[in-house]
Amino acid sequence: MQSHELLKEVLKRTSAKQIAADLGLSLSLIYKWAEPPTDISGSGSSNPLDRIDQLLRSTSDPRIAHWVCARAGGFFISNPTVQASGRELVPATNAIVQDFAELLGTITAASADLQVTEAEARAIRARWEELKSATEAFVQAAEKGAYRQRAESLSGIETTLSATARTRPGAR
Repeated sequence: MQSHELLKEVLKRTSAKQIAADLGLSLSLIYKWAEPPTDISGSGSSNPLDRIDQLLRSTSDPRIAHWVCARAGGFFISNPTVQASGRELVPATNAIVQDFAELLGTITAASADLQVTEAEARAIRARWEELKSATEAFVQAAEKGAYRQRAESLSGIETTLSATARTRPGAR
């Protein structure tokens, strides 16, 4: 979805007049943000979402995304780089289970004295972020077919073995 399309959807549920008043901007500018860009060169008034995107690309600093997500009441987790081949399903699932076990261990250790300190909360947050990232990597790899290739190659091996067994002398 393009930024102007999102803003157009937002304006269906939120008053453009209220946004203009809250931001101290003209109503026409708010409506202009919800229109597709007319100038490919980038001149004119870009909407705030495009400006954030430009800032992210210019700085390559994920703290900007973290800040925006925190302001919205959430958390930013970057998507891992995933390769679509050569992945083994069982080790990948075991790694996620191990990460989850480590998170539970961190929580258990932190709460052993019936309280969680600020430092312990930061450690729990760090393990949680790692688990979410590992799980996202697994899901993306699955979406890219990383775990189907092994099953398909095993199916091919089974077919070859069956054919070989049928052609061997003494095979039924």
